[in-house]
Amino acid sequence: MTNPPLAYDVVIVGGGITGLAAAWSLQQLEPAPRYSVLEAGPRWGGKILTETVSGPDESPFIVEGGPDSFITQKPWALQLARTLGMEDQLLPTNEAQRRVYVLHRGRPVPLPEGVMLIVPTAFMPFIRSRLLTLPGKLRMGLDWFIPAKTDGEDETLADFINRRLGSEALDKIAEPLLAGIYNAEADRQSLLATFPRFRALEERHGSLIRGMLAGRRARASAPPPAGNGQRPPSAFISFRGGMGELVEALTARLSGDMHLNTSVAALSRSETGYRLQLEDGRSVTASAIVLAVPAYVAGHLLGSIASGAVARLRSIRYVSTGTVSLAFPRKTLRRPLDGFGVVIPRSERRQINAITCTSTKFDHRAPDSHVLLRVFFGGSRTPETMGLSDRELLAVVRRELESIVGISDEPTLQRIYRWAEANPQYDVGHLGLVSDIETALPDGVFVAGSPYRGIGIPDCVHQAEQAVERVSRYLVTRPEAVVPSGRSADLTAASARAR
Repeated sequence: MTNPPLAYDVVIVGGGITGLAAAWSLQQLEPAPRYSVLEAGPRWGGKILTETVSGPDESPFIVEGGPDSFITQKPWALQLARTLGMEDQLLPTNEAQRRVYVLHRGRPVPLPEGVMLIVPTAFMPFIRSRLLTLPGKLRMGLDWFIPAKTDGEDETLADFINRRLGSEALDKIAEPLLAGIYNAEADRQSLLATFPRFRALEERHGSLIRGMLAGRRARASAPPPAGNGQRPPSAFISFRGGMGELVEALTARLSGDMHLNTSVAALSRSETGYRLQLEDGRSVTASAIVLAVPAYVAGHLLGSIASGAVARLRSIRYVSTGTVSLAFPRKTLRRPLDGFGVVIPRSERRQINAITCTSTKFDHRAPDSHVLLRVFFGGSRTPETMGLSDRELLAVVRRELESIVGISDEPTLQRIYRWAEANPQYDVGHLGLVSDIETALPDGVFVAGSPYRGIGIPDCVHQAEQAVERVSRYLVTRPEAVVPSGRSADLTAASARAR
């Protein structure tokens, strides 16, 4: 006799930060719905991956395979960490050493002090900088006088920067700094989906420079937070033991049915909502589903029940990226970087995209006797490097480090992380595409995560919270599903055996 499928109010497909944050948000509802999280891989956290490696003394290396921090200007990840009781584990960046270099004619040149994102807000450091030519600096200054675009239409990041600040600003500052965040091509990247703040500044102040100056004055004169309000300790935050601590804290607090190594093969409709057919032959039913997976995976799963959304989901481009982390004895560095790292313009024609000095950016990342560097490769900038073997890749990275920062010694530690088809691309018109996808989804199916409305950890947490709000509204219209006695425990036990 075949056992009936397990029944839940909500099934979350995907155990990255979006899926875990969605599970946490479900638990905060009153009453909390019965839920399960299904993750195809062997661990939780998605692209959040921290490795702790023993060092030459009692201090370890904390190596990040994915994101090393999150931005605090978007408050949702910081709020989640504080809600989880992680205040004592928060680790700010070393603001005193917050210098960024730009590779210019083969040598790292400091980004001028007072440049906020891409906009100069301090006159003399900008004028003295060797990064731009005098005509390039004058062209950036014309932003003060260029009329604002007010039609509300999307445009590429490249078109926006060229229009307001000129081609040198695009090449030397905006492309490596801003497009680099998204591993994107500036001439395809949607401004409204990635940096809407720039359009808002243009529309409100008529100029990026005027807008940034006004924002700086407002922050300087703002009163301290009232009551228990807390200002973030820095613009970017991590944790003493690495970003993996956020995943550990979340999973420790989740009370739903959590299943690793559990792939969903197909979705179909059922009498109570939806049936999820698992790769191992089991099945699960749910009144509502949250798909916290890559867009192409969501498109595959929805093939038989949401044809209007499938083509749109599959049209979201992805690129593959990777990082190489290398540790060197501090005494061997001939040209140590006094800053967070080096961004590399496309025009420099290098085989790597950027270098972060991890042990400078954050404390507790390496023994005092060592420097820990992180090199970025792949994406739209250097896609050919993704096809290199580990040995070939390490040779390329070592050559680039020797050329750029003068490091030729053997590393004490080396780690390579590759993320295949893991970075969604927000091309022009992306927000309209996402709206069309959401409209085409059947009732009770919701999507959230990096393919849609922001790639950062705070964006993913916020999308998870918003998805759960929609799930909650939807569930009140559904009859309550009943989990057959003992069956939830059966799946938990089977999943534990698989782990």
